[in-house]
Amino acid sequence: MPKTKKRSRVASLDWGRIGDQLDGDGYAVTGPLLTAEECRRLIEAYEDQDLYRKRVVMARHSYGRGEYKYFQYPLPELVAELREDVYTRLAPIANRWTHALGRDVRYPDKLSAFLKRCHQAGQKRPTPLILQYESGDYNCLHQDLYGDLHFPLQLAVLLNRPGKDFRGGEFVLTEQRPRMQSRARVVPLAEGEGVIFAVNERPIAGKRGFYRVKQRHGVSDVRSGHRHTLGIIFHDAK
Repeated sequence: MPKTKKRSRVASLDWGRIGDQLDGDGYAVTGPLLTAEECRRLIEAYEDQDLYRKRVVMARHSYGRGEYKYFQYPLPELVAELREDVYTRLAPIANRWTHALGRDVRYPDKLSAFLKRCHQAGQKRPTPLILQYESGDYNCLHQDLYGDLHFPLQLAVLLNRPGKDFRGGEFVLTEQRPRMQSRARVVPLAEGEGVIFAVNERPIAGKRGFYRVKQRHGVSDVRSGHRHTLGIIFHDAK
């Protein structure tokens, strides 16, 4: 697919709605982001070892069950463009959040400028990844923080058809508000849809200004079949 079509797809998303939902709920479903053919190609590329810098088997680290692989630079064109274009749309939201939380941080308009900042801080390893789950696999609740610098939002795109390619394996978010019990949410996704969500914490307006809410994410037990996810994290790792 020509580059212009892929990029116009990101631009055509309802970013006003996405921003409002991120502010209100800490996550937002994008709607269709990748085609079925693009999803298929990414799943097939999981077996191409030359594309990846590292493979992680979750059970070895008590992360859950299943595995994932981090891409190496240069990223595949589709992954690189998606990372760049979505970052550009999210940077204003990230800056709004950090201002609300009273942090003296401003994220540049372009991903390349932010990655330069990461690399200067010693975070040089790419973080986009593909996750693979089979029956009985799951991903424990976690946060994707890979160093002192991180971008406040990230993207996960489902690459399989729920109910056909796999059952179970729901994307799960939890948040912990001060002096309150944790709240869990299940986010249904279709093939090629993405969910944007907070990496670590987000602001919520209260009676005395904004307060911080911690957020974690994971995947519930896959009951049958195979499930793959493309994860787009915008900061690099040490």
